[in-house]
Amino acid sequence: MLCHDGYGSIKSEMKKSHMMYDRRGEEHHNTIAAMHESIRGSNDNAAIYWTARMLVSGEDPLFIARRLVRAASEEMGNSDPNSLQLAVSTMHGCQLLDRGDREVLLAQCALYLARAPTLKREYFRLEKVKQVIADCHGPQPSVPFHLRNIPEKLLAELGVDNKRSFMPEGMEHLKFY
Repeated sequence: MLCHDGYGSIKSEMKKSHMMYDRRGEEHHNTIAAMHESIRGSNDNAAIYWTARMLVSGEDPLFIARRLVRAASEEMGNSDPNSLQLAVSTMHGCQLLDRGDREVLLAQCALYLARAPTLKREYFRLEKVKQVIADCHGPQPSVPFHLRNIPEKLLAELGVDNKRSFMPEGMEHLKFY
């Protein structure tokens, strides 16, 4: 609220109302990263602050919801499967509701995720597997015959043992999980 006690008060209030936010530039990315890092760091206070700051700045609630889905998948993984379900439900709810109601959903989700146990195993394991695939020189190994989309009866007729490794030949020793 503006007080009428001179230029200094007006200047002070104007500073308070100005937020650096550019929906397509660096501050946009910095702010969403701050929300994600706050969730990763289990800081519910900061998670709700950054979520609210984006909303007040005019960020698209669906963008925030999508990032909450990513945070739930990356940070919680299987340590709290409800996290991903809640984040997806939040995103779906944001598609159905008006802006005011979306904000409550986003706040609830951000707080839940920040309080949920984090476990990044899935994310790191996926990155490890992707690196093994990228490091493969030449074509990728073939899908083992017994894993291909072939009727079981035909596999039996061909004498293929379907209890073999599920990994490609030469990669049976690799453990990702």
